[in-house]
Amino acid sequence: MLMRGELDRQVKALGIDPAGTLLIHSSMKSIGPVEGGADAVLDAFSAHMRDGLLILPTHTWRQMSESYTVFDVVKEPSCVGLLTNLFRGRPGVIRSWHPTHSVAALGREAAAYTAGEERTRTPCPRDGCWGRLYDRRAVILFLGCSLKCNTFLHGVEEWCGVTNRLAETPQDFTVVTPAGERLTVPQYRHHTEPELDISDHYDKMAPAFEKEGAIRRARLGEASCIVADAAAMADITARYLAANEQLFADAEPITLL
Repeated sequence: MLMRGELDRQVKALGIDPAGTLLIHSSMKSIGPVEGGADAVLDAFSAHMRDGLLILPTHTWRQMSESYTVFDVVKEPSCVGLLTNLFRGRPGVIRSWHPTHSVAALGREAAAYTAGEERTRTPCPRDGCWGRLYDRRAVILFLGCSLKCNTFLHGVEEWCGVTNRLAETPQDFTVVTPAGERLTVPQYRHHTEPELDISDHYDKMAPAFEKEGAIRRARLGEASCIVADAAAMADITARYLAANEQLFADAEPITLL
């Protein structure tokens, strides 16, 4: 079992700036048994980032559909794991109002970081929470999960104008705010024709990211981790997309540039 003192030491050993911005994609079960369970993991990262900004995705894209269109910011569960659902309900944590790709943030400038998502029209716009990771030179930690979980690369494809990534017509969602106000929020959802599992191919960028120092490998408990520089990943991916717009349409290995 990973004891709390050792957990704190391993979080510190990841080398993440405690005054910076950190987003975590996570698989709690990959860490193995932890003294204090999932709450202890969140406590450790929250303590480490107490002078910065800690963010976890709280996505709801899996359940939102043509027939399920109401996103309650306070009540709607996240579809991306245990840690995300515990984190969104913690004191001081602010959840953004995006109907399918919300995030929850704790710490410095959390309110400003999460503001305005109800005015977006796509899952990962450049002027939204995912684009702000680039501006803040954030670190993205893949805790026990692979680059296939890299929502940020959906954003990079959006910003680069890659075709066949968004629906041609918007879908209206209703966002119920923490104050109970109901807002209509149209969204051009992620969509490809024919249907492709784009994110399943994001890990093909690992050799390029490693070559240029955008990612490094680490461990926490039993979990394999990737510590990634968001801005560097975006810049590298943009270059590869300029050479091949449909880079992620298949699993073919990349040719390093």
